Amino acid sequence: MKSKVFYPVLLLFSTFLWSCSQSDVLNSSDSGNLKSSLTAGVQNLNSALSEITSSSGFQVLTNNSSLKSATTSPVDSLLTNQILLSDISGVYDYKVPSTKWGPISSQRYFSKTASNSLMIVRLPQEKVESPRTLFTYSPSDTLLTNNYVISVSDYLYKFRPFVGYDYRLASGIKIKDVDVGNLKIWSTLNYVNGYDYLSEFDFPSGYVTKCYASSGDTAVSSYSISKGGTMLYEEKYTATRTSTTSWYRERSYSLTIGDVQIVRALGKGQTLDSAKVYVKGVLQTNSKVEVINKTTDTSNPSFTHKTRDLKITFDDGTSSTLTDLEGAAIDNISSLFTSMRQVNFATDVVDWIAWDIYRSKK
Repeated sequence: MKSKVFYPVLLLFSTFLWSCSQSDVLNSSDSGNLKSSLTAGVQNLNSALSEITSSSGFQVLTNNSSLKSATTSPVDSLLTNQILLSDISGVYDYKVPSTKWGPISSQRYFSKTASNSLMIVRLPQEKVESPRTLFTYSPSDTLLTNNYVISVSDYLYKFRPFVGYDYRLASGIKIKDVDVGNLKIWSTLNYVNGYDYLSEFDFPSGYVTKCYASSGDTAVSSYSISKGGTMLYEEKYTATRTSTTSWYRERSYSLTIGDVQIVRALGKGQTLDSAKVYVKGVLQTNSKVEVINKTTDTSNPSFTHKTRDLKITFDDGTSSTLTDLEGAAIDNISSLFTSMRQVNFATDVVDWIAWDIYRSKK
């Protein structure tokens, strides 16, 4: 009778010891994997950035020479104006002005050469790389080829006086008959409730970069780089307005690089908890993270824009900042997402022609 009780108890005790042993191994393994997982994630991200920054699409994004001085404002700022793709569809080719002097209007530099359901703008790559020359007269421009093509498949510009605007653009870009990427922008501004802005650039190599920002009572920003559904880099920040002033209080923050995710959020008592680090969703209890704000300006605290850094102490006692791990690649991250938030040449030239066409029809 005693033996019948003894064996189940022995089996249960052995199972318990095995379970504890496996748990210790799991925790030790997970903690030990943080450094190697983060190193691998950083290497994959840097390889992606190397490929992205050497592409023609990156050159398109970072060409932030603005044409705003030449573009038109809404036809009548006291009236509601709306431009749809159907209002501006067609093929527009750059042409050399017949005279040296004349107005800076799209109709002087572009002519509609064909009908099309899209808005297709074709101009020389040289004019894009040196935007100031777009409005200059040179007989030698007749030797240039319209090899920079912007194909707009979606467009909306709605201006409402004293309210704000809505803007939407989707376009593909080719240089010398080679696809360099697809640009999508969605933006809305309400003078009372704030703004929402989303931009996305899809590279032919499969990389997708996204940037989102919003204001109002809750401010949100996020930046991401992915490929084939795999997230290589993502930073998210959420803050709420504490009063009628512009001061915001951080509510949540996360940074993901490969399998490693760092998270900080409001805990009990509405105070920020210490940042926690996970590898494949497993909390690393023997490691810690310190969030370092590099500026007192809390309007845009982010690693992406180099106003925030993260110091990671691994379970072996060694530590490193994320900036040190990333090295010079952080400059490429910052440049990439700064460009996605700024007005660039490709967007400007489309808006410029769109407003000129719309104005001529009124």
